[in-house]
Amino acid sequence: MADSTTMLSISDPIHMVLIKTDIFGETTLVASYFLEWRSVLGSENGVTNLTVELMGVGTESKVSVGILNIKLEMYPPLNQTLSQEVVNTQLALERQKTAEKERLFLVYAKQWWREYLQIRPSHNSRLVKIFAQDENGINRPVCSFVKPLRAGRLLDTPRQAARFVNVLGYERAPVIGGGGKQEQWCTLLAFLCRNKGDCEDHANLLCSLLLGYGLEAFVCVGTKAKGVPHAWVMTCGTDGTITFWESLTGHRYIHKSVNPDEPPVAEQPKPLYPYRTIGCVFNHQMFLGNCQPSDSVEICVFDLNDESKWKPMSEEAIKSVCAPGATTSLPPFPPLCASTIDASVTSNEIEMQLRLLVSEHRKDLGLTTVWEDQLSYLLSPALASYEFERTTSISAGNEEFQDAIRRAVPDGHTFKGFPIHFVYRNARRAFATCLRSPFCEEIICCRGDQVRLAVRVRVFTYPESACAVWIMFACKYRSVL
Repeated sequence: MADSTTMLSISDPIHMVLIKTDIFGETTLVASYFLEWRSVLGSENGVTNLTVELMGVGTESKVSVGILNIKLEMYPPLNQTLSQEVVNTQLALERQKTAEKERLFLVYAKQWWREYLQIRPSHNSRLVKIFAQDENGINRPVCSFVKPLRAGRLLDTPRQAARFVNVLGYERAPVIGGGGKQEQWCTLLAFLCRNKGDCEDHANLLCSLLLGYGLEAFVCVGTKAKGVPHAWVMTCGTDGTITFWESLTGHRYIHKSVNPDEPPVAEQPKPLYPYRTIGCVFNHQMFLGNCQPSDSVEICVFDLNDESKWKPMSEEAIKSVCAPGATTSLPPFPPLCASTIDASVTSNEIEMQLRLLVSEHRKDLGLTTVWEDQLSYLLSPALASYEFERTTSISAGNEEFQDAIRRAVPDGHTFKGFPIHFVYRNARRAFATCLRSPFCEEIICCRGDQVRLAVRVRVFTYPESACAVWIMFACKYRSVL
């Protein structure tokens, strides 16, 4: 039997997310609700009925989207039913405690910010983000959006985790009217259920996964070129190596600090990474504001233990509102779910649809279409090689692919191939994008003697129904000069 007193001490709410999916598979977050479930502990027979009003998200967080009727029942049954008065008293005490912790943290954060500005007035313009709004418009300490997350057996390496985060769709928070970027940092469950989010959502998830792999990881908040606000991830190696991880592309960059006092070296290469300035770094336990004379990433020194360069927040203060079990923190992150997509079946379906679309397109141009299955099959190793390279940064298997193509293309014939990559499974949308590339259009609309066409699709699945879709169009024809 479940012990009712133990159950009463579990303060994590049940997080429910409502998603709308249209006929094209596009998802929209409709509502995100934290259900206080413990009223069931004080109900007779361990069964209770609740009615909750679901509110919209982002700019619509004050607008009702509907009513949800919920029936809650405890399994296994409780060893005793608590009185409703005991349950209500416990919840009231927790609310009081939470409010006090939040008040104290706010007082501390204001004091920290005043001290930070006293170091240098120009710090006022740096991107030092202590709080962020979630999808319900609630201000939360940024540290509460990150927690060590283990992927079980679904992802094997940190680089594979970076690839998984990169194939989740990118979508900026919707803005109504002008006024720049609408801020909305999604809770992890809402982000995963939508399968897409902004750069901050990607960075928070990647940082959580890298922490789960035992790395010292931080989310960085700063700007890209042209002063566009951005978030990315940084790991600190035991040997002092600083690595930036771009969560939207999966790219990794080693940071080498430039000494601004040294005379510039002739032909000094520009940094490869796209980041310009950095205001702060944080993870689930630490928050550090950049207090170096310049916030330029290029000349930044990432010795996070040097308080003359990085102003830390009290770890105790962060713990009071972000540690697991702290009533203000978000509930434990949900475990990642294995993919429900059958890679072979989906690859085949998209390929058949693309063949049909190509044939129709050529027919409209007055061209016939002859497919060569063997040539299509020979494109598979190239697609596997591209995905392997995206995940590991290692190129492999290209020699065999090129050798096979040379054998398949007779003397006097020309071969052309065009690979492209998507993170969605809509064949018609992918085809329209492909036609916008002059090189791909040249292959699809190829004219000549003995034209043979080929297309190969390979879907690589990742957790949470995320996937990388590689498509390669190819043609061979007799060169007539």
